[in-house]
Amino acid sequence: MQIDNFEFKAKVDTYKSYEEKLLELNPEYKGVDHQVDTYFVQLKGRLKLREGNIENSLIFYNRPNSPTAKLSKVILYKFDPNPALHAILSTLFETLVVVKKTRKIYFIDNVKFHFDQVSGLGEFIEVESIGKEGSHTIEELSKSTHFYQNYFGISEEQLIEMSYSDLLLEKA
Repeated sequence: MQIDNFEFKAKVDTYKSYEEKLLELNPEYKGVDHQVDTYFVQLKGRLKLREGNIENSLIFYNRPNSPTAKLSKVILYKFDPNPALHAILSTLFETLVVVKKTRKIYFIDNVKFHFDQVSGLGEFIEVESIGKEGSHTIEELSKSTHFYQNYFGISEEQLIEMSYSDLLLEKA
């Protein structure tokens, strides 16, 4: 499945107040996912295997590192949990880094909200406006992402330009 994904990620001391603010909008709660994202060395883009109790996907994406909300071009393959896929990918590709996180997931329409506790990094909120196979224009995705950045009162200084994988690699 090809997806246009407009998103921002913000570092917060604690996500509790942001989650409470989101709850005022009556989002659909999907649950708490304990995710392990294994990133593999690639010549271009990023390839990660996400293994969780809610979401299991092989994800390839291109996204610039930018301190503002940004567009990602994503190819997503969902699968039923099976350790063979991890074994195959680990045999074919060198592991770059492994990201472990606990993620609370909510939705409002096509907008996905993550409240993340990332091992070794702390707490974050992430908002993704998702356009599946042309369902929304880039302008619509950008507009909704910026709406929620303003709604939460997220400052430009809180925005993170890199992925969790980059932050962990930088820290190492």
